[in-house]
Amino acid sequence: MDTNNTKPWDAARRDSRRNSGIEAYAVPYAEQRKYIGTDVYRGGTVRMDIGGLHPAKFHAELMRVALASGVAVHGRTPVTSIERDGSGFRVVTSAGALEARQVLVCTNGYTDGVVPFLRRRLVPVRSRIIATEELAPEVMARLMPKRMMITENREVGFYYRPSPDGKRILLGGRDGSRVGDPVAPKLLLRRGLVNLFPELETVRLSHSWFGNVAMNRDMIPRIFEKDGIVYATGFCGSGVVWAPWIGMHAAHKLMGHEGRARSAFDFRPPAFIPFYRGNPWFMPAFIQGYRMRDRIAMWRASR
Repeated sequence: MDTNNTKPWDAARRDSRRNSGIEAYAVPYAEQRKYIGTDVYRGGTVRMDIGGLHPAKFHAELMRVALASGVAVHGRTPVTSIERDGSGFRVVTSAGALEARQVLVCTNGYTDGVVPFLRRRLVPVRSRIIATEELAPEVMARLMPKRMMITENREVGFYYRPSPDGKRILLGGRDGSRVGDPVAPKLLLRRGLVNLFPELETVRLSHSWFGNVAMNRDMIPRIFEKDGIVYATGFCGSGVVWAPWIGMHAAHKLMGHEGRARSAFDFRPPAFIPFYRGNPWFMPAFIQGYRMRDRIAMWRASR
C-alpha cells in the first residue's frame, strides 16, 4: 500500500529526474485529454528535455556563423566525381576541379552515383508534412491544450505539432511515393489527421511539402572512413538532431583531434542492401508492410 497516496507514475517521474536529470513522466489515459484532444491513444509519455525548432532558421544561423568564420560555401555546385590523387583527392564539380587533402561526405537522403559505395547502403525515403488552414483559438485549445509536439511509436507513425503561431496543426509521416508530387500521400496524411481529430473532417489543408530522409539497414547514424574518405551520414529521419552533432565529431576527426572525435557512432559502415543501386523500387511495398504490422499491433492491443 502507498501510505503517501502517491501515484506510481509520479514516483517514476521523480526517479527519472533523480537518476538521469531528465524530466519525463507518464500520462495515464484518464488524464490524456489535458495534453491532446483525442481518444485514439491509451496514455503516453511526456519528456521535457526534447524541444522543437524551425529547420530553415536553424540552417540560416549555421550558415551565418560559418560565413562569419571565413568558411567558403558553394551552393548549387554538385560534385561529379571524387578520385584519389597521390596523398589527396581530386574533386570535380560542375564549376570545375579542385585538389583536396581531405574529403568529408554527408549526402544522406540525396546520395547519388558519385559515391556508389554509400548509395548502396542508404535508402531515400520521403518525409511529408501537411498543414491545416488556420483554426479557431478554441479548437486549438481543445485539440492541443499543452501546445506540445507529439510523436507515435508505431512502425509508420505520425508526428505533429501546433504551428509556431498556434493557429494551425502540422502533421507529418513517411511517404511511399518515389516520383513527382502525387495526391495520394497527402490524402493519407489527411485521413490520419481526421482519425486523430474527427472534428477536422471539413478543414482544408493550406500547405504540403516533402523531402528525403535516409534509412539504412540497422537504422543507426554513424561516422566511418573508407579509402581515406570520411563519411558522416545515415541519420534515419533525425538529421536535424544528429547531423550537427555527428558532423562536429567528423570535423574533429579531420583535424586530428582524436580525443574529441570519438563517439558512440564511430564504427563500421552500414551493410549494403542486396539488389539495390539507388532506385528504391521496394519502398512502397515496405511502407505498406509496416502499416500492416501497425494495424495488427493495434488490433491486438484493443482485444
